[in-house]
Amino acid sequence: MRAFARYLTCLRDPRYYQIMVLSLLLGYGIVILDFGIRWQNAVAIFGTAQVVQLLAMRATGQRRFDPLSALITSISLTLLLRTDEISLAILAACIAIASKFLVRIRGKHVFNPANAALVFLLLISDSAWISSGQWGSAAIAAFALACLGFLVLTRAKRAETTIAFLLAYSLLLFGRAIWLGDPMSIPLHQMQNGALLLFAFFMISDPKTAPNTATARVAFGAFVASIAYVIQFVIYEPNGPILALIISAPLVPLIDAISRGRIYQWDHSAEDAARPIKGVY
Repeated sequence: MRAFARYLTCLRDPRYYQIMVLSLLLGYGIVILDFGIRWQNAVAIFGTAQVVQLLAMRATGQRRFDPLSALITSISLTLLLRTDEISLAILAACIAIASKFLVRIRGKHVFNPANAALVFLLLISDSAWISSGQWGSAAIAAFALACLGFLVLTRAKRAETTIAFLLAYSLLLFGRAIWLGDPMSIPLHQMQNGALLLFAFFMISDPKTAPNTATARVAFGAFVASIAYVIQFVIYEPNGPILALIISAPLVPLIDAISRGRIYQWDHSAEDAARPIKGVY
């Protein structure tokens, strides 16, 4: 009975739902939509991420190995990263997980792991690129519904960043269409993008890198949307949201120092909660 209660307590951790949604999307994309994911890269990313996570946790004195965050990062990288070189896939996983442990301020890692790895590879190599996320209307609708379900089942914990980003970004896109006299089908199509949904629900919403207070999260989400719009439609660089987040992330420690909110912790069992957390999960 105690083991069953502990199992139910573990399911309070929203990462289990994240893994389920992302895994279903990954499987659907490989089997039905042919995402063009090389299985060698996928194996390299998943394996490297778990090894680096284990070594880093041991190095920081954590006895209980927690693979969940590394698993989420691995699925995100597999969905978004495209490269023909397995060495770059391995490097991406190393950078993503290592960034959580090496770039930290006041107990929080500064950059979303997958975001940091994607931007770094884009900067250093012409052999890596980000999937455009054109997955078809059926897949987009199903994924959007699953993402909304994630907000409901987790009681919208710290979902303000996602909501603020999507509202601000959509307002900017529709405002641009009105200004240019374009049909509304254009901004609607721009919003129906799998990579954009991945970014909004599983990257910018990362509670370990978002501001600690609700008001700050709303402002941060709108700010990232504004920067993404400028990058995408003023500077005309692709991957506006991905680049906007890496630019904006260093502001979060300053925002936290001013707002003084509570640092987010993943839900753990009562036994784990009683122990002080020494590192990153």
